[in-house]
Amino acid sequence: MKMAVTEGQRLCSISAVLAVLLGLLTISNGGTCDEQVPLILWTSEGISIPSQSPPAAGHIVGQQQLASYLEKALNVGPRNVVLFLQDKMSIEDFTIYGGAFGNKQDSVFPNLEGALMSSSSPLVLPAVSWPASNVVIGQLQDQLETSPLYMDPETLSQLRLNASSPALLVFRLPYGIGADLMSAKEILSGNDGVIGQVLSIMKTQSVPYTAIYTALQPSREAASLSLESDLGGGRSLLQTRGGYREKGRQREKQRRIEEEKTGIDSPVEFKEDENICILFWAKRLVVSILRNGQWNDHDLTPSTFGKGIKPELHGSSCDKTKSKLALNYANVLGHSSFKLIFAMSQRHYQVSARRWFTLDAVELEYDGTKAIFNGSRNIYAPAEYSYRCESVTSFRWPLLVPRSSKDPANQWKVSFEDIQIQGFNVIGREFSYASDCAGFFSPGIWMGLMTSLLMVLVLAYGLHMIMQLHTMDRFDDPKGPAISVPQTE
Repeated sequence: MKMAVTEGQRLCSISAVLAVLLGLLTISNGGTCDEQVPLILWTSEGISIPSQSPPAAGHIVGQQQLASYLEKALNVGPRNVVLFLQDKMSIEDFTIYGGAFGNKQDSVFPNLEGALMSSSSPLVLPAVSWPASNVVIGQLQDQLETSPLYMDPETLSQLRLNASSPALLVFRLPYGIGADLMSAKEILSGNDGVIGQVLSIMKTQSVPYTAIYTALQPSREAASLSLESDLGGGRSLLQTRGGYREKGRQREKQRRIEEEKTGIDSPVEFKEDENICILFWAKRLVVSILRNGQWNDHDLTPSTFGKGIKPELHGSSCDKTKSKLALNYANVLGHSSFKLIFAMSQRHYQVSARRWFTLDAVELEYDGTKAIFNGSRNIYAPAEYSYRCESVTSFRWPLLVPRSSKDPANQWKVSFEDIQIQGFNVIGREFSYASDCAGFFSPGIWMGLMTSLLMVLVLAYGLHMIMQLHTMDRFDDPKGPAISVPQTE
């Protein structure tokens, strides 16, 4: 005899089971929980895949085990993967905001709970090691053999997916550290709304999919602060938060030591809400101004990169569609204040069905005057990639051109050597895959092609001349009369 279960009871049970399971695993492994993030995997409604056994309580899923879980799910499940990648998340987020203690109306995950309820075989991994979660995009990219597409709901509505062609759609979700409990709750509620909107669009396209919800970093510190303010805190929470910060300092110190060993300077980083959103690096930055018929050069590299060098980034900004990196200097070529500004934007192009970012302009702002070089025609890359070029100049094979003939940029020259920049979809402290400015036909390739073409033409001409040769139609017979060849013939 089958028992009837109401919709509300099923939702409540999903929420309670999910939150309590994560909470129990938090208690059983509290010593290292600040190094872990949860990962939830499910498939679209009506798609069944073999169930996978979740790890035992207290077990931390490493990189190899996570790859095994993903491989088993994608081998038999849909290969259109929707990845919701939150900046920060910990298991405490579900226990605090998931309505696990009778306050079901306060849950901020109604869309996530509904998706798990409709899925036949959801997989919940409460404790995935932080390094493993950082490479989940790379693991999915290797298994699907396709590049990730960083999307938003508006872009997804314009994209047409194919069930037979794999796709990796990445949706970045924020996580802010607010001053009180409600701020984090509102952000998570907004993220759940984005999840619901994306899943609705996928449902209208009738394309089966595999969805994954995880994060890049744990939000243990934020959760500890909120829980401490609400429940009075305690010695253990303070110790955990202190250990988290100490480990962060150790990682930063180790990274700097490795960079010093390699002899490569760190890139310039601009952060928005404690998250890196712009990365910039160059081997050499030189600006020149024309004065009295001569070019005066100034090297900005020592003031931008190097050990202990942190350039002033006042005026920089970034969001989903526009980014601006402003490098502030003093006493450059006689100007007391000088700014080197990189203005970037990204938009969706229907022909390629993907987003591209362009370096719209390089601006030189000095003592109230602004010189603008346009770069949008030549400097561009997919939105999820970084842009790299061996040489970006305004005078020799220029990729940057003055905005107009009357612009002050005509009195300036800029030269960037071995430049790499990324203004969108930055993950961690490293550049994404680089889109290089070098075209398919380099000068060396053109020289080789022209030389080969010339040799082919010479060979063809020689063969043509040989084919025009004809043998004699008369021969002299020594035993017969001599051949008489009339002079008029």
